[in-house]
Amino acid sequence: MRSESPDPTPLQPVILSGGAGTRLWPLSRESYPKQLLPLQDDSWSLLQQTARRVADSRLFLPPLLVASHDHRFLVAEQLRACGIMPNSILLEPIGRNTAPAIALAALHICREDPARILVVMPADHRIDDEDEFLRAVQVAANAAASGSLITLGITPDHPEPGYGYMKMGAADETVTGAWHLDGFTEKPSQSVAESYLEAGTYLWNSGLFISRADTVLRELEQHAPEVIEACRRSLDAAEHDLDFLRIEEEAFRSAPTLSFDHAVMEHTTWGRVVPCDPGWSDLGSWQALWKQGSGDSAGNTIRGRVVSDGVSNSLLYSDEPRLLAAVDLDDMLVVTTGDSVLVAPLQAGGKIGQLVETLKLKGYPEATEYPLCHRPWGSYETLAEDSGFKVKRIIVKPGGSLSLQFHEHRSEHWVVVSGEACIQKSDRQHILQENQSLHIPAGTPHRLSNKSDMPLTLIEIQCGTYLGEDDIVRLEDIYGRMGPKETSRDS
Repeated sequence: MRSESPDPTPLQPVILSGGAGTRLWPLSRESYPKQLLPLQDDSWSLLQQTARRVADSRLFLPPLLVASHDHRFLVAEQLRACGIMPNSILLEPIGRNTAPAIALAALHICREDPARILVVMPADHRIDDEDEFLRAVQVAANAAASGSLITLGITPDHPEPGYGYMKMGAADETVTGAWHLDGFTEKPSQSVAESYLEAGTYLWNSGLFISRADTVLRELEQHAPEVIEACRRSLDAAEHDLDFLRIEEEAFRSAPTLSFDHAVMEHTTWGRVVPCDPGWSDLGSWQALWKQGSGDSAGNTIRGRVVSDGVSNSLLYSDEPRLLAAVDLDDMLVVTTGDSVLVAPLQAGGKIGQLVETLKLKGYPEATEYPLCHRPWGSYETLAEDSGFKVKRIIVKPGGSLSLQFHEHRSEHWVVVSGEACIQKSDRQHILQENQSLHIPAGTPHRLSNKSDMPLTLIEIQCGTYLGEDDIVRLEDIYGRMGPKETSRDS
């Protein structure tokens, strides 16, 4: 006998913003993973789109984010830029996959309201039909209210061996639109994927989960007690830092690296699935990005300053003002950024992660670092570098301020391009306007600030025997980056 549950809204969005950023290298990197990039929309990153998707206060509470400690200021700034104030941002000291991340979120929310229904979403997925997404979430929330663990299953429109699959079982007897889960399959072969499509009872595994917070804890206690125990200890020892909650590292490191599917969903008897077709993709590879792009008549997906002739079935992506020109290519991937160029057959995209590991082993900084480095006060980009000198463009946002610091091995010369710079040099204050400059000798305490309501842009010329980013001694910092675990590259 089916019955309609009371309206369970407002729901608690939980956005998982982890990821190593290797599969879309060189555009995505460890220091700037794909959820922070505008891959679907020129205005908003995938993280911002995910947050905006659940911004209706009639249906959703402010989101809770679980993010990497290294990306904390980027995540906070992107949320601020789209006008979203989060419930909290939990900072993972290291990545441990989705089971510990979801455990942290459930433990945190249970302290506020154990019956609150969580809507757990990766930050880096594409969803085109938001009305269909919201419909499926509301169906799932009705089922979750009675203690079930719901996942959204994507109705496949082609045999895709690159996705995981779920099998639909019998219809749920209590909520219309939900089915029992009858098993998971990891990425199948092409022939098996074709048989799944023909059967009509298999769905793509979206990685989207809906459940009460106390239900998540109940199932983790039963099926993955080592996960919940490590997360409980790490959350109990967490420390507040500005707008973040830093998860304690030693206890969290003891948590097994497990996905929520493997830890819970493959074992629970409370698993349910809600089929939906919201125009979903996990954008997990260059080939997926090519498929999701607005292709031309020759089957090409093109972004940026690109000119091509005789090119077909290819992805050409220029992330820089420089021109990318291509002639007589088929089934190829060509990507340019400020410091790297990737050329490969489009079908070989799965090997990119292995390539990035090779680059790491050989010590190439391009493997993990992005040429444009974002900081809580703004950003900087290295324009030129050689023996004895380095030239950077620095942008300080309104109200931004670098730490009070000095360098042991280098001097700096600052030239203001636009805006107004307020500079503390030793015990004197200097105000610099456009085309004015100031020299900072090695060993001199200094701080650069922007006290105006317009961005400040300047050119920094460094000279010295050593120009590494770790030549910095902080004396004061308004962003709390003075602790022993902070990397000196935080500027």
